[in-house]
Amino acid sequence: MFTNNSDNSLIMFFNGAGVLIAYAMLGVSLWLSTDVPLSTKGFWAIAVLMLTISLVNFVKYRFDDRITEDRINQIEAARNEKLLKDYVSGDEN
Repeated sequence: MFTNNSDNSLIMFFNGAGVLIAYAMLGVSLWLSTDVPLSTKGFWAIAVLMLTISLVNFVKYRFDDRITEDRINQIEAARNEKLLKDYVSGDEN
């Protein structure tokens, strides 16, 4: 139930650094490639940007789905616990 924020922060930092390094390497390779026309470089940049947006959305929806599933499991566990408590105490409500 409790999350360790230091681990999450470290993982997010590492992933963010990797993305920034990848973007920097892509930018340098696009800048230094003289055989490729500028319009093609623009299409590559747009494709990378759209891929990034798609991946962010994919991760967000998976995260939201996991949170929803966890919330449903918590509600079911609380309901089951209440039913057991009522049964043991003998309440007829």
